[in-house]
Amino acid sequence: MSEPSLRRATAADAAAIAQLVERAYEKYVQRIGRRPAPMDADHAALIENANVWVLTEDDRLLGSLVTLVMDDHLLLESIAVAPGAQGRGLGALLMRRAEDDAHDAGRTEVRLYTNAAMTENIAMYPRFGYVETHRGGQDGFRRVFFTKKLPAGWGYRPAEGEGESEATRE
Repeated sequence: MSEPSLRRATAADAAAIAQLVERAYEKYVQRIGRRPAPMDADHAALIENANVWVLTEDDRLLGSLVTLVMDDHLLLESIAVAPGAQGRGLGALLMRRAEDDAHDAGRTEVRLYTNAAMTENIAMYPRFGYVETHRGGQDGFRRVFFTKKLPAGWGYRPAEGEGESEATRE
């Protein structure tokens, strides 16, 4: 088994990303009462218009990340890790890649939101340094909004044992 590899998504990845997101988010459908927004995203359009990353291992898609560069921050639009690959630190690797996207875009703030019913996420994001800013309705969902301020000059570095990837910076 090889080390996970992080790379930019291509148009050829769109269908696999959609399938991954379906599997990763399906557990929330009953809890929310409808499909979470990432399940209905146009992944091909996102690949064309956003930063979309895929995390693979031995040609298997393990995770995906979508970030959008906004005027004064980076929006972490969605993150997904295959259910069978959860608990291996892959979400943390994707979270660091989002922060590197912010750095690459000259932004020192990352914002994200999650559904209020996704209690695991609400508990997890503060462990990565995100601070809850508010709660409110958006697009028919009850959302919890978070932000993280990044120091200027911050950049992604793989943790010991993560291996080299396209995300590694010199």
